[in-house]
Amino acid sequence: MTLSFRFLLILVPVLLLALLVVWLPRLQPAAGSDPLVEQAVEEAEGPELSLAQQRLDRELSRIGSTFAGHVGIAVRDLEARRTLHFNGLEAFPQQSVSKLWVAMTALDEVDEERLDLTERVEIRARDLTVFYQPIRDIVRRDGRFASDYADLIERAIAESDNTANDRILRRIGGPEAVQDFLDGHGLSSIRFGTDERSKQSAIAGLDWRQSYAQGPAFFEARDRVPDSRRREAFETYLADPVDGAPPVAIVEALARLYRGDLLSNASTSLLLGALSRTKSGPQRLKAGAPEDWLVRHKTGTGQFFDGEQSGYNDVGLVTSPEGRSYAIAVMIARTREPTPLRMEMMQEVVRAVARYDAAQYGDQASSGSVAGPAAPLRSAKP
Repeated sequence: MTLSFRFLLILVPVLLLALLVVWLPRLQPAAGSDPLVEQAVEEAEGPELSLAQQRLDRELSRIGSTFAGHVGIAVRDLEARRTLHFNGLEAFPQQSVSKLWVAMTALDEVDEERLDLTERVEIRARDLTVFYQPIRDIVRRDGRFASDYADLIERAIAESDNTANDRILRRIGGPEAVQDFLDGHGLSSIRFGTDERSKQSAIAGLDWRQSYAQGPAFFEARDRVPDSRRREAFETYLADPVDGAPPVAIVEALARLYRGDLLSNASTSLLLGALSRTKSGPQRLKAGAPEDWLVRHKTGTGQFFDGEQSGYNDVGLVTSPEGRSYAIAVMIARTREPTPLRMEMMQEVVRAVARYDAAQYGDQASSGSVAGPAAPLRSAKP
């Protein structure tokens, strides 16, 4: 064998390996690529924005950039199929917004005939969780709470009852089932995380104990956690929220729900109805809408540490009298701003959308009393 031939035998494999190293990454999707984020980027680089869309885009940037906190905003015009956003590609902690995905997964189980909404369920002290849970008062009084899964879904969405949510979650197969539903519908950038007990305990630097569900036990245990540990747990959650989701992904999910792409007609109607009856956060998105607009929304509210709150959100669908709908997500990762200023910021977003609707589609009736940022707010309980 000649020297030159031996050289070729060595050189050719080396060249082939080099080509593979160069070209193989180009043949496969980039690590961590996200279809919904990519969609939002493509839309931003797509056809030129209308004048109304340009104004709304500037308004969202102004609202987001002047708020003292880390905020993400996304608005999807369902008719134009266009999303505008401010920090909308980043993952923000959802908190109780994640109850949406539990309800959707449960209703998907109904559609697949693996769950009957009339199935009876009993809740006792061992099923209670933490923070807001009106069911706990019934269990304390009667020793048990008996109902069905249709009622639990209503309570989890309209009242944001944590015990109702966690009981549904256990019935449908746990956090993995919810993430499978999201992944299976191309919504993998939305991370569900875990149940309320585990999530809230971890954020507080605690390991869950069932005794924390009783009275002020959770708060007393949290107060005993050293500040250094609380700070570490708080910052760890915010750095990589177990329930993180980009606002652009949430508005896309809401748009798909509204179009009937995720659930059957009956299940879609049931969930949209529950969202229209949401009692939490009446002064968030809802208070910014003109009187004749329909608002379906879900709030999320996280814990405080050292005067700062992690996760203060409202997401939903707002619909004009003419039937045009917009998916909106306003998510605050962290802030020290007083609650009234947070709510006002969220209301500003909805008022900007109402002005956009009137400008984009020419229905002056839609503008109502929202001609400017100082428009009067809907009357609602604080």
